Amino acid sequence: MPELDPSHIMQVGMGFFASKTLLSAVELGLFTALSKQKMTGPEIADALGLSPRAVPDFPDALVALGFLEREGDGADAIYGNTPESDRFLDRGSAAYIGGILEMANARLYPFWADLTEALRTGLAQNETKHSGESFFATLYKVPERLEQFMNAMSGVSAGNFRALAEKFDFSRYRSLCDVGGATGQLSCIVAAAHPDIRCTSFDLPEVVPIATRSIAQAGLGDRVTAVGGDFFTDPLPKADVITMGMILHDWNLEKKKGLIRKAYEALPEGGAFVVVEALIDDARRKNAFGLLMSLNMLIELGDAFDYSGADFAGWCREAGFRHFEVIPLAGPASAAVAYK
Repeated sequence: MPELDPSHIMQVGMGFFASKTLLSAVELGLFTALSKQKMTGPEIADALGLSPRAVPDFPDALVALGFLEREGDGADAIYGNTPESDRFLDRGSAAYIGGILEMANARLYPFWADLTEALRTGLAQNETKHSGESFFATLYKVPERLEQFMNAMSGVSAGNFRALAEKFDFSRYRSLCDVGGATGQLSCIVAAAHPDIRCTSFDLPEVVPIATRSIAQAGLGDRVTAVGGDFFTDPLPKADVITMGMILHDWNLEKKKGLIRKAYEALPEGGAFVVVEALIDDARRKNAFGLLMSLNMLIELGDAFDYSGADFAGWCREAGFRHFEVIPLAGPASAAVAYK
């Protein structure tokens, strides 16, 4: 029998050390600073306004974690970004995904300290714990905060939406409606990849100006339109394809099923309903990110949860859909598709 090793337990149990080190580096703009020039430890401290005590431990920890590269040793060592950090964590990069990490640092990190309470009570542990207002009501009150949240979601979603545009067969369809479309990113990515499709980005009226600006910046105003409405109280715009990117997991089972019924009603015969999520594997053993995201939904919203492809197919079958498939996208994300 091999000797038992507690290293995995310690790595996960103390994992917040590494997480917060990366989140602070993103918050401080370290990777953005190093995208312009490589620096010594003292130069990093000076550029970011850090205490001398922060170096060399802070940059060396990021080297050991694989987020920075270092040339040389000692006080004269030079630090630079890894190729991945340069592409994904420089705020000036078109592929920047740090927005979601900035939000995680500012909001989610302290909320997760109350996970034990959430597990015991089933109640959200975010801003609503003190204000009584829902997360979305709080978010939509301040336009600047709303746009920051939308941009954070866009950064982390772009890879998944590009993969969807490439892997899903859009050739049979001429129209798409992205429900909860936020900045219009999914619609723009699909429209850019498939010139014969016209797209509608459907979200609350407060979001329409944000989406309209993004669509105009993409030069797709002739084929992508932002439309305001409430997907719980208004009918969904009719289209050949209805998409929802990271939307269904925000709600409890009753509301999930209600949105699925609305998608079914908005589609023609042969139409497709596509959801993009960190789908949990059907056996609930492998996609740790999806399972942890479901715990995050507990922290954020209480009765909301993530789900598997089999769960999705079962709910869609109840609504009348007949055929189903799951398309792997980027990282732990997948597209679950139901055909009418």
